[in-house]
Formats: sequence, C-alpha cells, structure tokens
Amino acid sequence: MSHAKPTARCPWARGDQYIEYHDTEWGVPIHDDRLLFEYLMLEGAQAGLSWETVLKKREAYRRAFDNFEPRIVARYKAAKKRSLLGNEGIVRNRLKIDSAPINAAAFLKVQDEFGSFDAYLWRFVDGRSLQNVRRSLKDVPARTAESDALSKDLKCRGFKFVGTTICYAFMQAVGLVNDHLATCFRRRDVKRLGSR
Repeated sequence: MSHAKPTARCPWARGDQYIEYHDTEWGVPIHDDRLLFEYLMLEGAQAGLSWETVLKKREAYRRAFDNFEPRIVARYKAAKKRSLLGNEGIVRNRLKIDSAPINAAAFLKVQDEFGSFDAYLWRFVDGRSLQNVRRSLKDVPARTAESDALSKDLKCRGFKFVGTTICYAFMQAVGLVNDHLATCFRRRDVKRLGSR
C-alpha cells in the first residue's frame, strides 16, 4: 500500500480557500491592468486585517466595486460611497472606501502616462520576476528596497493605502517577486512563469 507524500506548501497556506489561492494565484505574474487594480484595491482593503478576511469577501468586493473597473470606480460619488459603507459583504471602513475613486483616478493617469499600469509597475523589477530563495517564513521580509520605491512613487502619484508593506504584499501576490519557499511545490512553476 503506497502512502502519498503530502504536498509541500508555504506554511501559511492552510484551509481550503487559502490553499486554492496559494496553489493557483499567489506569485503568478499578472499583466492584466484590471486584475492589477483589483489586487491593489484588495491589498489596501486588507491593511490592518488578515488576508483571509479579504479573500472570503472577494466576490462581494467584485460585486460592490463594479468588478474593479477603474473607469467606473473613478466616478464614484457620495451616494455610491454611502451605499458601500452599508454593504455588509465588504470591509466598511470609510477611509478605505473613500480611497477607491482616488486610487482609480490615479491608476487611470498612470495608464495614460505609461500606456498601461502593467508597463509602469514592472519597471520596478526590470520587467522580470525577482526569484527569491526563502528557506522559512522568517526569511521573508515585510518590505524591500523595491517595495519602498514603489510605495514612494505611488504616494507621489496620489494613491492611498500604498505603504511599503502593502506594496510588498501586492508585489508578492501579482508575481513581481516569487516568495514561495524553496520547499514549496509551486516555486518552480511560478519561477518558470516569471522568466517568460
């Protein structure tokens, strides 16, 4: 009788939702502007909370925020923001909700200047995923020189909820860096995707 060896994952991937996110999304390089905007918004919403909280509310966020279409979100006025504050499916934080149209407008300006947010963003890692070799979670930093630079630049462009720690989590999520641990089965797949 053979015993299947358990799949080695990053230790934070616990529970069905986290495991699916880890195994299919986290660290995969993203070049789609709408999806990049979604991740940026969700990382900002997560500030001070657990990513699990936001992950569970992700579908509700997509419904509430017009599928994170920046041109629509940029036009949100007081009535829409009031309705979001009453939406139990999302994190009802006034500052975070108020930041949505501000960030969407800043996002559109970046698209106008660089042709896409993707082109702007990937300059911070010279167009290729940074391939880290982390042995344990304690080796993974909360911020790096690249996240400091991204955070500073986004703030200069008027973005809110883009501190360096949020920016590093964003960079990990959308594949600018590969922080799957050396022992994780996803590291090699994600590395291959990042070198294209």
